Amino acid sequence: MAAVEQIGRAGRAAPHPFWTVGRLRVAALVVIFALWEIAGASGLFYRGVLPSSYLVVWALLGLLTSLDFWFHAGVTGLEVLVAFVLGCSAGALAGLMLGANRYVGAVLEPFLHYLAPTPKIVFLPILLILFGVGMGSKIALGAISSFFPMALGVAAGVRQVNPVLLRVGRTFSLSRFQMVRMIYLPALVPSLATGLRIGLGISIVGCLMSEIKLSRMGLGFSAMEYYRVFDIPSMLAVLIFIFFCAALGNVAIDKFVRLPGPHDRQKRKWSGFTRRFT
Repeated sequence: MAAVEQIGRAGRAAPHPFWTVGRLRVAALVVIFALWEIAGASGLFYRGVLPSSYLVVWALLGLLTSLDFWFHAGVTGLEVLVAFVLGCSAGALAGLMLGANRYVGAVLEPFLHYLAPTPKIVFLPILLILFGVGMGSKIALGAISSFFPMALGVAAGVRQVNPVLLRVGRTFSLSRFQMVRMIYLPALVPSLATGLRIGLGISIVGCLMSEIKLSRMGLGFSAMEYYRVFDIPSMLAVLIFIFFCAALGNVAIDKFVRLPGPHDRQKRKWSGFTRRFT
């Protein structure tokens, strides 16, 4: 008992480290802004290329009060959302098919591996012919971009499912839908979460690239317009807004697609069987 009390007092007396993760992040931001201000005032860059952070923040506040900016942000947001949903949904279904059927995977998956590293912007001329210069081509390019990481990630995750669980599912004569819902999906949570994160980022890149190349609407078009008139603070403000929205999307994915530990995943897999068959 005395030993336990001594251990408790020692634990309470242990000093709390000053450089916690949160403080290190704040310190990193302070260093980045300091380097930004020093570089902008040093005269090493052409005047106006690296404006003061104060000017960028002021430009961002001006954009946030502009209805025209929110119209462009709404256009890009709709394109990214539709492209993300279509691309990731199709990628998840394709990954399940490739991973669950070895013959289909052996035939088709090499094509995905060869096409995945290809810059998706090369498909833009074809998409412009198919969907025109409106939102359709931007959505299609974003969907194609997010399709590949989701499909390859899910296919790899399906192959890592515990074979014991698959044999138990066949023993209970589970249908294909039940196998997907009760065995594959719980085991694919990490692969789905990774695919969603990568797919979101690539969807944003695809939509913005297509807006920069040929568009009259969207945040990509706005950034290029500010660049053409050399309004660098406003251009950087648009880029900061895009970065903030992408970070917010990743936070949402982390919130709604939680990554449980191995024990929790295993418990959920078997609990499905017990609820259904006992």
